[in-house]
Amino acid sequence: MSPHVSKKEINDVVWRACDTFRGAVDPSEYKNYILTMLFIKYMSDLWKDKRSEYEKKYNGDMARVERALARERFVVPPESDFDFLYSKRDEPNIGEIINIALQKIEDANKSKLENVFRNIDFNSEPALGQTKERNRRLKNLLEDFADDRLDLRPSRIGNRDVIGDVYEYLIARFAAGAGKKAGEFYTPPEVSTLLAKLLAPKDGDRICDPACGSGSLLIKVGQEVGSKNFALFGQESNGSTWSLCRMNMFLHGMDSARIEWCDTINNPKLIENDELMRFNIVVANPPFSLDKWGHENASHDRFNRFWRGVPPKSRGDYAFISHMVEIALEGEGKVGVIVPHGVLFRSGAEGVIRKAFIEENILEAVIGLPAQLFYGTGIPAAILVFNKGRKSWEEAKSERDKHVLFIDASREFEDGKKQNRLRDEDIERIVTTFRDFTEVEKYSHLATLEETQEAEFNLNIPRYVDTFEEEEDIDIPAVQKEIQAIEAELAKTQKELNRYLEELGL
Repeated sequence: MSPHVSKKEINDVVWRACDTFRGAVDPSEYKNYILTMLFIKYMSDLWKDKRSEYEKKYNGDMARVERALARERFVVPPESDFDFLYSKRDEPNIGEIINIALQKIEDANKSKLENVFRNIDFNSEPALGQTKERNRRLKNLLEDFADDRLDLRPSRIGNRDVIGDVYEYLIARFAAGAGKKAGEFYTPPEVSTLLAKLLAPKDGDRICDPACGSGSLLIKVGQEVGSKNFALFGQESNGSTWSLCRMNMFLHGMDSARIEWCDTINNPKLIENDELMRFNIVVANPPFSLDKWGHENASHDRFNRFWRGVPPKSRGDYAFISHMVEIALEGEGKVGVIVPHGVLFRSGAEGVIRKAFIEENILEAVIGLPAQLFYGTGIPAAILVFNKGRKSWEEAKSERDKHVLFIDASREFEDGKKQNRLRDEDIERIVTTFRDFTEVEKYSHLATLEETQEAEFNLNIPRYVDTFEEEEDIDIPAVQKEIQAIEAELAKTQKELNRYLEELGL
């Protein structure tokens, strides 16, 4: 056996474990069981490695070993260990045994994992079938994860962020098969990378995603800092997705991230001194045009987030945008948000809010993306970048403060059968154009306030970036001559065909 297991081997083993559920349980549901079992396996193997390390260090003095283990970043109780669960795989109440194990992990790690497993029930008949079928599936799952190649101890996988990468790999695979539900918990990695580079978080920043899903985007922005000196915050309304996010943070070594389970618009929980917390960086891929987002409460919002205008009842895009802009630090906070194109040009209440953002001069860039980048929808989206460090239009002196940058990046991507993706060079071109804040023919444009006013504050990208390609002039006489030649050839062929038909008596 190789001393190190590769990431691909781990990916393959875990993905095959999904066969236990395929065809019987929806991918949007069984992802919770696969990812939770991966979490237990990793914690157990890491705990096993730590125990072995301390036993060697303290020459088998178990009292000292237990004291050292109690100071680790997490604790795995004996009845929660994967090997213990595997030994119970034939028990008639195996689902209940796994649930109890998860509860004990929570109790032993309250500050980091409290309530993380409350939405995941391994003894659920609706999700996993009646007792006999449920027990069979859970036994198969435990046996799949007992594969020797799924030894996740650091001594086997090395000091690499393999487990975080595997978790991300699985989430991406589940998203690809989850249809419209995928957009609720996952942002494609290339788009996450693009947003992280556009916002360029710095050392010491507080970073927030108020619609964080499984946390992949938030993690990517944190990693862009280049050090561990940053703080992550998130909010997620779906309970099982919130649980996945908490586990994702833990597996990436970002245990201190504060992820709240709440409705961002109607009941935000990132509160400080009875006010909304403020952040250096705010980023999100919120649900597109959410209906019933909380319009009935917006006019008397206790945090006054909708002072520019209340978004329409059936489309919550500007509710999320308004929230994000409000929680960005005054004078320096930056916001990056993924939106459907309707946000750029729809009139009514949305037009009023859009006009206010432009007149405040905090909108820095509008970036059009290719179609079919996102799971669950084929429509093209855009990125809005806000910067609360910009000067007002009256005080603006730099080119960056005096313009809104429009980028049309919709035509540059890798064409996939089901899903398109941004290539490294596509991301680099967008980021370079944004950092340089420059005009590039048929790609980007710097718009003045007057231009947006003339367009009645419509931000539809084709109004500002001319991508029209002139067609070559057609040589009419040459085309006519070609047609005549073709007609003469056709007449000749027809004449020969008629002669052959006569010879055949037809």
